[in-house]
Amino acid sequence: MKEWMLRWYAPLFLFGFVGTAAWWVGDRHGPALWLLPLLGLAVALSFLAERRWPYDPHFNQDHGDRARDVAHAVVNEALNLLSIASVPLLAAWMPWQWWPTHWPFALQLSLAVIGADLGVTLMHYASHRIGWLWRLHAVHHSVTRMYGFNGLMKHPLHQAVEAVGGVLPLLLLGLPYPVAAVLAFAIAIQLLLQHSNVDMRPGLLGRLMAWAPLHRFHHLRYGAAGDVNFGLFFTVWDRLLGTAFDAPGYRLGSRDLGIGTQPEYPRDYAGQLLAPFRALPQGDVPALPAELLQARVRRG
Repeated sequence: MKEWMLRWYAPLFLFGFVGTAAWWVGDRHGPALWLLPLLGLAVALSFLAERRWPYDPHFNQDHGDRARDVAHAVVNEALNLLSIASVPLLAAWMPWQWWPTHWPFALQLSLAVIGADLGVTLMHYASHRIGWLWRLHAVHHSVTRMYGFNGLMKHPLHQAVEAVGGVLPLLLLGLPYPVAAVLAFAIAIQLLLQHSNVDMRPGLLGRLMAWAPLHRFHHLRYGAAGDVNFGLFFTVWDRLLGTAFDAPGYRLGSRDLGIGTQPEYPRDYAGQLLAPFRALPQGDVPALPAELLQARVRRG
């Protein structure tokens, strides 16, 4: 039973919750606000699964960050709601409608997911290479444990930047409000899976989807070693960018996470909001563990 759940947890979680949202909003034309309690159920299930099948039991313990992560999630999801609510206003201002509204809802959602995934991935990639973007994005990389809820932990300005890169092009094409609502829900579900502390082992599908077994390496604290696995939903973009990485035998722990050159990065919510605009102390890049160094050499 355990092996079955570890293999199928991620696909059942993603397609179960997103499929339910698509059925409710797209087929039943139900109010999109009902996706909020559905997201709450997903978060609760994520917590339960992390305690039942943890990748690292230490990641389930409060590091003094729980209240901060809740604040990040509440603020960011509230901003998402405001953004989604503005979709009909934007649509009313545009003199064109290029979105394929005649397609079945599932196909429209698939197109939106692919488009948003490409845009967010490229913006994510840029955030590791452009100074001011990195300062905003560094808030997300300051985590010292990985569990589903901190997938929603971002500086609100960086969330806005990602939205511009990933969703604004779709909105300019005429992305309808129902599709935008389910897309935002799907992104939240995927972020829970990317940062999950469930010891998932999704096999071949895990090579195609950017879930926790691959995304954990993106949070390495060893300088440029974490400049890998940028994809939001799919791994294909990292393969094209040359940033795909995996070291299946390596078990990450808190020792591997955070910002190695800034071990004293602020941990409270207010401090993290202000951190991008302050001059913070910089240290040396920590040495890469030998196992990871060998994996990078093999990757070429």
